[in-house]
Amino acid sequence: MVLQDRFRASQRRACHLVGQNRATQRRPVPVAAIEEQKLRRRIRELARRHVRWGRRLVYRRLRLDSWSVNHKRVQRIWREEGLQRPLARRRKRSRPADGSRELLRAEYPHHVWAIDFQFDQTMDGRMLKFLNVVDEFSRVCLAIRVGRRCRAVEVIDTIEELLKLYPRTHSPAHGQWP
Repeated sequence: MVLQDRFRASQRRACHLVGQNRATQRRPVPVAAIEEQKLRRRIRELARRHVRWGRRLVYRRLRLDSWSVNHKRVQRIWREEGLQRPLARRRKRSRPADGSRELLRAEYPHHVWAIDFQFDQTMDGRMLKFLNVVDEFSRVCLAIRVGRRCRAVEVIDTIEELLKLYPRTHSPAHGQWP
């Protein structure tokens, strides 16, 4: 201890001045704590180098690097260090099946309709199903059907009702609007 060496103070006096327990001066630093620090440093290094890796891949890399470590220990250190993977990127709209690079887009109202199903529950746990039909060009919701079930016949009936309301027309390039 510096106080003992520089001022020739006793261990008891030096510890009293610093406010430290004397027992901490007598015990060497445990080897396990040193190994723990090395492991933490290596985990942080791997997480920094391989940003998209999660704790599982870091665990596998540690095992390949001959670390004798268990996955629960890696998980604990990962959590304590506040490490986490970045959120998954959202995928863009899928490409057409013919392999062309151009995305299909609605060019005028009622050119393309999008159909979507949503599900929810009531307070008593019973299912609710929603059928939503949206015009891709104007983003107007054309129909919402809600029910406990949504059969194919009901979907077809909804589309047929919409086709009666909005009959198929030609594109504005041909000079005809609905």
